[in-house]
Amino acid sequence: MTTKMRSEIAEQPAALRATLDALLPQVEEVRRLGARTRQLLFIARGTSDNAAVYGRYLIEAHAGRLCALAAPSIATTYRRRLDLDGVLAVAVSQSGRTEEIVETLDWAKECGARTVAITNGGPESPLALSADLALCTVAGEEKAVPATKTYTTQLAAMAVLALGLDADVNAADLDRVPDAVEKLIENPGDLDALVDGLADKPGVVVSGRGLAFSTALELALKLKEACYLHAMGLSYADLLHGPIAVVDEDTPAILVAAQDGPTLPGTIALAERVTGAGAASFGVGGGSRLAAASTASLHGPDLPEWVAPLGLIVPGQLLTEALARRLGIDPDAPRGLNKVTQTD
Repeated sequence: MTTKMRSEIAEQPAALRATLDALLPQVEEVRRLGARTRQLLFIARGTSDNAAVYGRYLIEAHAGRLCALAAPSIATTYRRRLDLDGVLAVAVSQSGRTEEIVETLDWAKECGARTVAITNGGPESPLALSADLALCTVAGEEKAVPATKTYTTQLAAMAVLALGLDADVNAADLDRVPDAVEKLIENPGDLDALVDGLADKPGVVVSGRGLAFSTALELALKLKEACYLHAMGLSYADLLHGPIAVVDEDTPAILVAAQDGPTLPGTIALAERVTGAGAASFGVGGGSRLAAASTASLHGPDLPEWVAPLGLIVPGQLLTEALARRLGIDPDAPRGLNKVTQTD
């Protein structure tokens, strides 16, 4: 039986094509709005927060603007006004109906920020209606609780946002993304080996750095919510500052990297350190060099680092779905979770 999650993973190439077709014409609108600002504030929770981490690294590394992740409780619980003059506040929500995120975006506007919404909820969703500009993704309805196509299309919206903020990237790279994702779905790599390697483990460390850090966080979240693993998502820089002590025979590491970029050598070195200590190291992406340093590996996308996260998460989604089924868990409806989460 094919799960809803697996079907929605397969829908991602079409969802990405539709989203890019819809959003790329809005680059000039982003540019006009962004011209009145100097830094960004991302407002999000959960999976959307991981998409915001990608946006932060992308825009700081390639558009040279300072970014921060908001603490919504400052707006909704502490009710503290801040000076947000010159800030572009970007709220991210799959449904566009999470009240805390809508309220925080309204607060940001009242504090002087210009506002952008990234949502799959459509132009009539509360979040889109609250924003100065809405970047509405075109993923279609997502029925499985774990986000797949709504997450990758959020990343596509972040890439469009970066283009509008004059990032020093090649916009044509986005044209290659849907085909690269399709190729990964058809051939993700040694999926069975990773499922076997994780099926009897209580936990796992998932690590990446830079632009791949968002993928590590998102994969760890997926393994937690759909497979009930104690999965820790960390930058490998933070991992080396102490938590690496938890990596052992019972706690393998999943290491995530693009096929190029400045963080790849450090990821390879970490894989060698993990396997040298007798633990399993599973690579995701990173090309042939990370694969050679790993116990087993999944393929990454044939994409430059700045857009690699749009494909890099896909083998991890397939791993999550396959592992959940191996463990006897329905990945479409993990216990205790709903599709739209409301927080105070």
